[in-house]
Amino acid sequence: MSINNSKTEVKRLFIGAGCNRIVNNVSWGASYLVSFGAQNAVVIFCPKSAQILTTLPGHKAVVNCTHWLPSNKFAFKAKQLERHYLLSGDADGVIILWELSLADNKWRHVLQLPKSHKKGVTCITGFMVSQTDAIFATSSSDGTVCVWDVVFPTSSGCECKLSCLETLVVGSRPMVTLSLAQLPGNTGLIALAMGGLDNKIYLYCGERTGKFVRACELKGHTDWIRSLDFSLPIFSGEANSVLLVSSSQDKGIRIWKLTLRGSLANTEGTYKRGEIGLASYIEGPVFVAGSFSYQISLESLLIGHEDWAYSVQWQPPSLAAEEEIGFYQPQSILSASMDKTMMIWQPERKTGIWMNVVTVGELSHCALGFYGGHWSPDARSILAHGYGGSFHMWKNIGVSSDNWQPQKVPSGHFAAVTDIAWARCGEYLLSVSHDQTTRIFGPWHNRDPQSDGDSWNEIARPQVHGHDINCATIIQGKGNHRFVSGAEEKVARVFEAPLSFLKTLHYATSEQSSFPEDVQADVQVLGANMSALGLSQKPIYVNATHEIQENLGNDGLDTLESVPDAVPVALTEPPVEDQLAWHTLWARITQLYGHGNELFPYAVIMRESLLLHHAQSATVAEIWLWQVGSWKAVGRLQSHSLTVTQMEFSHDDNLLLAVSRDRQFSIFKINRAGNDEIDYKLVARQEAHKRIIWACSWNPFGHEFATGSRDKTVKIWGVEKTYSVKPLLTLPQFDSSVTALSGLVLTDKEMMGFLQWEWRVDSFKFGDFMLKEVMIAFQHQVWPLLRSYGLILSCVMFLQLTVWRGRTLRTMKIAQTCSLLLAELIIV
Repeated sequence: MSINNSKTEVKRLFIGAGCNRIVNNVSWGASYLVSFGAQNAVVIFCPKSAQILTTLPGHKAVVNCTHWLPSNKFAFKAKQLERHYLLSGDADGVIILWELSLADNKWRHVLQLPKSHKKGVTCITGFMVSQTDAIFATSSSDGTVCVWDVVFPTSSGCECKLSCLETLVVGSRPMVTLSLAQLPGNTGLIALAMGGLDNKIYLYCGERTGKFVRACELKGHTDWIRSLDFSLPIFSGEANSVLLVSSSQDKGIRIWKLTLRGSLANTEGTYKRGEIGLASYIEGPVFVAGSFSYQISLESLLIGHEDWAYSVQWQPPSLAAEEEIGFYQPQSILSASMDKTMMIWQPERKTGIWMNVVTVGELSHCALGFYGGHWSPDARSILAHGYGGSFHMWKNIGVSSDNWQPQKVPSGHFAAVTDIAWARCGEYLLSVSHDQTTRIFGPWHNRDPQSDGDSWNEIARPQVHGHDINCATIIQGKGNHRFVSGAEEKVARVFEAPLSFLKTLHYATSEQSSFPEDVQADVQVLGANMSALGLSQKPIYVNATHEIQENLGNDGLDTLESVPDAVPVALTEPPVEDQLAWHTLWARITQLYGHGNELFPYAVIMRESLLLHHAQSATVAEIWLWQVGSWKAVGRLQSHSLTVTQMEFSHDDNLLLAVSRDRQFSIFKINRAGNDEIDYKLVARQEAHKRIIWACSWNPFGHEFATGSRDKTVKIWGVEKTYSVKPLLTLPQFDSSVTALSGLVLTDKEMMGFLQWEWRVDSFKFGDFMLKEVMIAFQHQVWPLLRSYGLILSCVMFLQLTVWRGRTLRTMKIAQTCSLLLAELIIV
């Protein structure tokens, strides 16, 4: 089969991403889709399927906030809409408008707003005036707030009309939260509430033509204002009032009532401008907007959270039976706090006093809680995003009474992914990150015949550490699943799979329900518990499970202050966040000491019974060899003067290739003499590039290898029988640094081509077949690429995991910004 005639189809299987840890980062739209920022990308996921659908690249800085038009609050008006819109703002002050066509589920980059903010966008809020018109406001840390009007096209292909109605300068203390609403009484006036760092709520009023003026200030909170949300008009005979809810870092939540008093233009009315005296302010501040007067009063003060109240949101309206009204605003508020709880507040029927009726929360190793809480459009589900970049969702499955149960949601790393490794047989993927976690992703066999097939999920979180994790590898060979990870603390840690994970993996990947008894007898560790400092994970043995149950029963208490021990069990469905964080840990079996500096990414590789790793160095970079099982150091390889950036064994395990920051590659001859003795010899060393060498890769069937460098070149080398190295080929120079390489097998008989990846502009290379149309908007360096059973995975200094499977690589165009990219390449 000729390489040039081969075709490959690519199909995405899975995307995993963590949420940026920012307050206004998440939005739940009337389309029933959730948007959030993951580093520089806007990510869209479907709560119903618990899968990320796509990512929208375009921002060059961290995405701070997203907002749907229409949002979940206006879902009752959006049933006939064919297109929904999404706004996203980043840390550079850039705001982008996106369009989603519901007919074909395709996204379109509509426009980038004119640069109106000099610093990061802190909040976006808005509402649909009609099916083709919307008003939204944006705030920034530069102390400005802008109000915009946008007219959407009536047909596909047309352009939007955008205009800035007003730019408000609020001073040196920026606003961090906004809320827009139409003032009651069909007056055509718009209210803009804003809060920030000076503990006050500012209310501006204006018309759609612009010119917003400050109407009044609301005082009461004693710390920063974190969230504001207007309700829709409250009907009491007529729509003459709206409610505003506010939350603050003072842990309190306040409800304000804004009521229409009357028209000043009516000469027969009671509320002429000259007749507004001191007595009118007894019930609350009175302000004039246009030709109408309004009064604001404090309706209620809600106290219940034990830490900063970061988010409040009114329950979305439901349809009413009365056609003349069209909707009904429920008296229900959702709040989220740093105390790791979300609460639903409702007034009592008899007294009208607002009470906490529902409390849900998370149990995690982190002391910090939720940044925001959101209602689903039908108010049957609630969603929170937390400090660990994770989502938590609960659904009310009760019929006659409330019964909120946790639901499955997407997950992923929220900091730079630094290394990845395939399981021995490719049944799962292990990744490590600077978010200080090790995660395992894998396909979950769906036993429901009516389902769409298997789905990829995070099935375990074997390591939750106290330092950023730089590297990891799966230990090959027979026996139980084991891996080694290295962090920024000079120590490599070895972990072994517990019995609970083996049973979960068997259930997820096998169609057989029975678990092998011989495996169950050999593995005596059921799970692991996290230590107080978060640096070690102690095993929980199978015969000690009854003690755990007794400890959980002490006084019947399960509080956030007294954290219970982990209860590892075999899972029969993909785990939710609380299960991942607590009950899927692996026990650490040993630690490897030796290096004087922190372990560098790609520092740990493993072939048969030999383990290697290396560390950063400014003088002599050593590669350490360890014997698997006894965990004894059996060799220290020296060749490079600067940090070794990557290592790889040849297909026959006889040669070890290492590349370094000193621009050289080295080849070591490895001989196993038996009795745990290792002989090694440096057989070749050569300066290969003009800049740092970042990557290397062997031909899986020969002694040819490739090197990639910061000098934007990829060179192919051949090792002869005498171990002399000759250059074979230099690929055309790329646009930027080459940071990752991996060998790719085309067929069993063909040799191979090199799959090449570079920074920002990316291309595939199969032999002499170059694919120039593969463009990926990466904003950070791409690190390793690994191959397992035809699956190709790339890892970038970013936050997101993407799985691809495909068949025509020639015409493939990738528009993703991702940290882990997995693809199955099928040559036909």
